[in-house]
Amino acid sequence: MVHLVYLHGFLSSPFSKKAQETAVWMAEQGRSDYFHCPDIPMEPKAATEALLHAMDRLKGERVCFIGSSLGGYLATWLVEEYGGSAVLVNPAAHPYELLRQYVGPQHNYYTGETHVIDAGYADELRGLNRVVSRPDRYWLLLQTGDEVLDYREALDKYAGCRQTVIEGGDHSFQDYPRWLPAIWEFAQEH
Repeated sequence: MVHLVYLHGFLSSPFSKKAQETAVWMAEQGRSDYFHCPDIPMEPKAATEALLHAMDRLKGERVCFIGSSLGGYLATWLVEEYGGSAVLVNPAAHPYELLRQYVGPQHNYYTGETHVIDAGYADELRGLNRVVSRPDRYWLLLQTGDEVLDYREALDKYAGCRQTVIEGGDHSFQDYPRWLPAIWEFAQEH
């Protein structure tokens, strides 16, 4: 059976609403053992180390990532480097360009923890940028009302991938839980 690995976004955590909704849905399906949501550090180097450690525990297993915002960018890096598939929910296509607005102290939306964002993180994130080699491994879920990211950048980056674009909505991806059965089906097929 495939494992779902939820990758949260910037200044978020495994306590995010979508991460928790995914965990609950997987539990309701009797699949809690196949759901993982690593806590991703804000520093890109530490984030990649944490993700690689999480992947070591799943070595040899089928994996589908659900990446939200920055988590979508990281999911792309993981799929291109290590395999698997990914459902990208309002993903950040070029987070290294957006990071400049967040340099300095920032508060985690869910834990309240303060993170000091260094300008050098942008170069580290740029180093993780990957071109999609096999579009069939990706499903892009976008809402045009995303107030944080321009959805058209993701459309361009993931051209050729399965794409679902919903008018309206917001960065949180409204009505996310209703997509979980289809996400699970995609994970099984890829």
